[in-house]
Amino acid sequence: MPMEKPFSQACENNKGPILEVLKKHFRPCSHILEIGSGTGQHGVHFAPALPHLIWQCSDMPGNHAGINAWIDEAPAHNLKRPVAFTIGQHPWPKGDFDGVFSANTAHIMQPQEARLMMELVAHNLPKGGIFCQYGPFNIDGRYTSDSNRSFDESLRNQGYGGIRDIGELQDWAVSKLQLVERLAMPANNFTLVWRKV
Repeated sequence: MPMEKPFSQACENNKGPILEVLKKHFRPCSHILEIGSGTGQHGVHFAPALPHLIWQCSDMPGNHAGINAWIDEAPAHNLKRPVAFTIGQHPWPKGDFDGVFSANTAHIMQPQEARLMMELVAHNLPKGGIFCQYGPFNIDGRYTSDSNRSFDESLRNQGYGGIRDIGELQDWAVSKLQLVERLAMPANNFTLVWRKV
């Protein structure tokens, strides 16, 4: 029996607006690492729309079956099955990645894990490499909406690290990643576009 695919309504809602950003900023890239592929919905949507690049999914092993179920149903020549990558547990995946994408990961990580993610991306991207990071973020220590404040409280009550501040991420980028764009997205989220300097 085929596995029932996991589903995220948020992924369905945000995949279109995110893709428009990726079409612009990943244009010069050839090999993308997705950190935290989650259900797999983003990968199966983005890879066929970005046929000039290879899209490598990654996540903790427990999520691989769900990601593979999506890939089985919607395979693409440039979409690679997930590799094991849990921040703080697995080494940086093998591959000549000149771009990284991650959606809705920083706020479910503990602060030290989010910091390590920024440091790993900063260290492993080549000069000129692009990191597109999507999710809810605070600005100058403030929530951008009441709904984000409530969401952050809910996250912390569940034991997650909570919404990170953009300034905090910039500090963690260890002067190697420059924030080149901060794009407002639907549902009080942002896409942060970083470039390796």
